[in-house]
Amino acid sequence: MKKVIICDVKAYCLAPSAGLNLVVVKVETDVPGLYGLGCATFSYRYKAVACVVEEYLRPLLIGRDTSRIGELWQLMNQNAYWRNGGIGNNAISGVDMALWDIKGKMADMPVYQLLGGKFREAVPVYCHAEGETIGEVLENVRRLKKEGIRYIRVQLGGYGGRQVLAYRPEGALDGIYFDPDSYCRETLKMFEAVREEFGDSIELLHDVHERLTPVEALRFSRELEKYSLYFLEDALSPEQGQWYKEIRRQSAVPMAVGELFNNPSEWRELIAGRQIDFVRCHISQIGGITPAKKLAVFAEQFEVRTAWHGPGDVSPVGHAANIHLDLASLNMGIQEWAGMNDVLKTVFPGSPELRNGYVYANDRPGLGIDFDEHAVEQYPCNDEITAWTQTRLPDGTIHRP
Repeated sequence: MKKVIICDVKAYCLAPSAGLNLVVVKVETDVPGLYGLGCATFSYRYKAVACVVEEYLRPLLIGRDTSRIGELWQLMNQNAYWRNGGIGNNAISGVDMALWDIKGKMADMPVYQLLGGKFREAVPVYCHAEGETIGEVLENVRRLKKEGIRYIRVQLGGYGGRQVLAYRPEGALDGIYFDPDSYCRETLKMFEAVREEFGDSIELLHDVHERLTPVEALRFSRELEKYSLYFLEDALSPEQGQWYKEIRRQSAVPMAVGELFNNPSEWRELIAGRQIDFVRCHISQIGGITPAKKLAVFAEQFEVRTAWHGPGDVSPVGHAANIHLDLASLNMGIQEWAGMNDVLKTVFPGSPELRNGYVYANDRPGLGIDFDEHAVEQYPCNDEITAWTQTRLPDGTIHRP
């Protein structure tokens, strides 16, 4: 069989939805019309990712055989010597997904077939119901339930609850202020109101976003037990992972962890020790389809399910990769779904589709999705300084988002 050779690697940066920066990688081959697309989105450092793709990975990859995906992944991962960082991993992911896309097109099969075939016809998803008041949260839960969504993540006032400004000391710096105690109390009241109105007709989830100390997270998870969560997400930061063992001993709330993970050492012990219930990495952040499939198979051995990160700052190409992995993984638990507006569907024809609580991939070869390159000029990236990660405690101390 004739080798198909990489001829060019390009990074496209654009923000077609809500100012969220996306990075899409295109790998071109020496076969006319045969190319692959991958997601390399790191919204807050998109220029750095694009630089790595075009200035470092492109010259490394041109002239190489597209079929050797595992070999090329290792080559890209090791070539910089220092590895497992968010910028490098996202750049690698863009190429990795594109190579899987190419292989699927060459085989005339969807990527999920190359990964072993379907375990299910569609992927159950959870969506977000947020609000500045409990009434707004209830209204959004009602709307999603009416649309057929049965798994709903509820958040009062966004991540970390409503801003606390009244208690700042004089001269305190600007930021997104957060009071852990107030956040926990208000969130518990929200869950009580949601369960009172909807009973057990929906599955509830919640994202702490790594904002609590270990003791706060332990107490909070114990108080949430009576509301029967499907899972509590990222109760602790990766630096505090050893505390999940203690939470497991004292709380029956299922734990979903991994949005900030970059390195296999961050998830290996948590999974092997059965300290978590769901692993929910951002797959471009760990390097793409190749490592994510390995992670899913590893987690399967310990009855840990997947719940891949699927926010708005993942390109539709990345969402498609999530769905193909979900279809082909026995231990898929749930998929986060931020939704796609008409602009995204136009820029990325072939995007996965949500119907009655399930997301469906199409059966086109590869990832089944395309990309309008002209949209880059139409939807320029947002270069404002990232504000939401500038989180502070009531006394003004900088705090992890």
